[in-house]
Amino acid sequence: MATATLTPLAALQALGQSVWLDDISRKMLHAGALKVLIDGDGLQGMTSNPSIFQKAIGTGTDYDEEIKTLVAKGASADDVYEALTVHDIGEALDAFRPTYDQTKGGDGFVSLEVSPLLALDTVGTIAEGKTLWGKLDRPNAMIKVPATPEGMPAIEELLFSGINVNVTLLFSVDAYREVAETYIRALTRRVEKGLPVDHIASVASFFVSRIDSEVDKRVDAKIAAESDPAKKTHLESLKGRVAIANAKNAYAIYQELFEGKPFEALKAKGAKVQRLLWASVGTKDPKYPDTLYTAGLIGPATVSTMPRAAYDAFKTHGVAAATLLKGMPEAKAFMGELAEAGVDFQDVTAKLLRDGVKIFEDAFISLMTTVKEKRENLLKA
Repeated sequence: MATATLTPLAALQALGQSVWLDDISRKMLHAGALKVLIDGDGLQGMTSNPSIFQKAIGTGTDYDEEIKTLVAKGASADDVYEALTVHDIGEALDAFRPTYDQTKGGDGFVSLEVSPLLALDTVGTIAEGKTLWGKLDRPNAMIKVPATPEGMPAIEELLFSGINVNVTLLFSVDAYREVAETYIRALTRRVEKGLPVDHIASVASFFVSRIDSEVDKRVDAKIAAESDPAKKTHLESLKGRVAIANAKNAYAIYQELFEGKPFEALKAKGAKVQRLLWASVGTKDPKYPDTLYTAGLIGPATVSTMPRAAYDAFKTHGVAAATLLKGMPEAKAFMGELAEAGVDFQDVTAKLLRDGVKIFEDAFISLMTTVKEKRENLLKA
């Protein structure tokens, strides 16, 4: 009997990895494109961020009629932004609700991020996270919070309150360990209070391609300053390898915490593991294969959230193989090799966190400027 061949995306699911789409727009929702991806490809979730909404709302006219209606009711620019994003995320959540139900709360999630302007405001993040969770009012919603020092206590408080959290902007394994331990601590606090933990879901969004972009730039500077041909060759060999090695080292921490003793008691109470989510998996350097990061980190209990270009690339010519667990010891050794080459990786990850916060802040400010301009023009009219 012939065996049906799985598509590359379906094959990822067979290997224990969920595929989420890092994109959302009103056009996608209303044209039925999202339903096609869910029904045809088995898409299992979706993420959003301020840059995505800036592109969706800030360009074109898809949102103009709703903005006009909201302004006529006296909505402020902040009210307009919140209404538009909550509306879109709500529609996406409804589209993924069958997935959520079929997987018994294992998948079908859609994330909405708190304002990037609150990245350094613990109290403000908690308040907005709870407000957005209440307005979305669906069990498969996730509130996205950046893993800044100020964000960490907010993440714990939201999880303790029973809110699903997508922890974003993770670049270093030390930061990831802190996030995972925060998740375990928040759920342990709930158990101590006699509260259920079996319905809470969380992912830790660990960024990938941005790591190589920054490290490669620093290695190139060292190559330019080096006169020894052998040393130049060695430095060149470090490029394009750091991001995947760093992610594998994070997964080793996942195994230690969630497959080991620290999570045993919570697992017995029905708690779900906090999955690692590979973010920024689109290849930025054209010299590298367009499936480098989607194909290089395939393993159990993980999520790959793909921008549309990466999604289409893997769908058409990706190769699904269990790559994540291969070369784990070598990944740890490789980071030591990077240090020996004089690349300060701690400085790399600190810079990327600062840059990530700034990128989302800038996108949010640009979006709000557009919303304010549209609102003012409608008021004048």
